Amino acid sequence: MGVEVVLPRGWEWVPLGTVVDFVNGDRGENYPTQSDRAVSGVPFINTGHIEASGRLSGIGMDYITHDCFERLRSGKVKSGDILYCLRGSTIGKTARNHFVEGAIASSLVIIRAKAGACQDYLYFYLTSPMGRQLVLQHDNGSAQPNISVRSLSNYPLPLPPRNEQRAIAHILGTLDDKIELNRRRNQTLEAMARALFQDWFVDFGPVRAKMEGREPYLPDDLWRLFPERLDEAGKPEGWEMVPASELIEFNPSEPLRKGTSAPYLDMASLPTIGSSSRPPITREFGSGMRFCNGDTLMARITPCLENGKTAFVQCLPDGAVGWGSTEFIVMRSRRPVPAEYTYLLARDSTFREHAIRSMTGTSGRQRAQADSVATFKLVSPPQDAIWHAFSKLVAPMFESIKVNAAESDSLAQLRDTLLPKLISGE
Repeated sequence: MGVEVVLPRGWEWVPLGTVVDFVNGDRGENYPTQSDRAVSGVPFINTGHIEASGRLSGIGMDYITHDCFERLRSGKVKSGDILYCLRGSTIGKTARNHFVEGAIASSLVIIRAKAGACQDYLYFYLTSPMGRQLVLQHDNGSAQPNISVRSLSNYPLPLPPRNEQRAIAHILGTLDDKIELNRRRNQTLEAMARALFQDWFVDFGPVRAKMEGREPYLPDDLWRLFPERLDEAGKPEGWEMVPASELIEFNPSEPLRKGTSAPYLDMASLPTIGSSSRPPITREFGSGMRFCNGDTLMARITPCLENGKTAFVQCLPDGAVGWGSTEFIVMRSRRPVPAEYTYLLARDSTFREHAIRSMTGTSGRQRAQADSVATFKLVSPPQDAIWHAFSKLVAPMFESIKVNAAESDSLAQLRDTLLPKLISGE
């Protein structure tokens, strides 16, 4: 089959199509139209929802009505299905489905193992260097790359006995499971930090609790920091209403000479909090936004801003200055405001709605303007003690996120090293 790999005894080369079923999306008259779309309902999965990690992201998910889903004659996913991209710039992109129900767009195909084949083994084969190289070999060379299901079904698959398939999948899956566990931990840690931000700086929970005579739910030293009542404007008594620019510097200037090599981030590789501890790739600086550890990067273009794409930078070498796309706004806390506060503000729905309203430009090319975003009104405590107390609580959460991300990166490197050796039988 054109692959110069000597397999272990008991393994054999087989066409992929002999051990799997392919399920196309419903491309007929029942294919979902704009009128079938819904704010919530059944996920309608396209290649844009496939993350580089092989997960399906719920961020920016498209949905169709249940009535539309029931009309579909094909393309309905099951939990554990492999989803494979057949065309476009993301040809060969692969993910495992975790949705209980859902449907695929026409750019994807569902791959399901037949009896005798291990679904997880097949997933790892398709994401291995061997599987990815086959995409290039079968690309038909058109301006819009695509691969047919017929070509995909002819992929040469190194097939071990069932027990060895399961053993290989177990080794790689264990690493993936730990990476997924770390991702969930980081989600929980961020949710805790966001809840604290909401309680202290948006809902003014401690002040309202005092006014209602409720028992303190913070330690005494923290409880005493909050005023006894809200003023007529609805903010804690003595706190000020200020524009965001008084607490945060927008698009700060950093010295970076043209031609200097520095860590680089574009919108496509913009990390979310805790997604990676690896330094970005290095490129020679030309022009673009500049940032340091502790800065927040908030997407300013549509639809990334609406989808909540935001990053807290904690992956640069100490003292390094990074640079990148002009499609995000750099936000940096002014002392004594904690760096974590600014990230949590950028994740706040009301703040993001203000940023979205500030967007200008033509349809599909709209951008939020930093000067307009900087006018957003924030409530600021008069004493530094509140800021210091908040930092003391949330900074360890963000540090744990960083540690978890670093561990996940190490596990991912180990998995990527083992993957080709296991799939080839080495």
